[in-house]
Amino acid sequence: MKALLVIDVQNGLVDQGDFREEISLMDKMITDFNQDGSPVLFMKHSDEDEDSPLLKGSDGTRLHPSIEGYADLVIEKQTPSSFFNTDLSEELERRGVDHLFITGFNTEFCCMFTAIAAYDRGYEVTFVEDATATVNSGDTYEMAGLDIKDFVGTVLSWSDVIEVVKYEEYVEKYT
Repeated sequence: MKALLVIDVQNGLVDQGDFREEISLMDKMITDFNQDGSPVLFMKHSDEDEDSPLLKGSDGTRLHPSIEGYADLVIEKQTPSSFFNTDLSEELERRGVDHLFITGFNTEFCCMFTAIAAYDRGYEVTFVEDATATVNSGDTYEMAGLDIKDFVGTVLSWSDVIEVVKYEEYVEKYT
């Protein structure tokens, strides 16, 4: 069974930029999964660092209003991996999930770490590149002009173990 993982679509990240396009694609995928009865699980990051936009207990940690109405199950995490010290594995096993689709924030951290951790746990993984977003830029990493989503997508795709698709490819292949 397939499941959609929506990672860290929270006020503290979404409010840092214009992510309407990415959130629109996430919304479409959530709707697709809901319509065919496939599980949709939401991850929510919280930090103890007072400078973090995702400070535990702050408004920044709340799921963004654009998607919070969909959230039947929200799992809190404190590291980039959605699996580390959470009950995500147990939830996926309980639901009979063997194929995990990855969307959310931040492409190069939580989405990538979770995709790799999912593969390491034996899941088939599909990373929907344009349904991920990041608050960072090439300048953040002192690599002017770096397209972070494309770079992460390329690295994961080259691994030959994680499928990387654009939303339109997802629609063609899976809906």
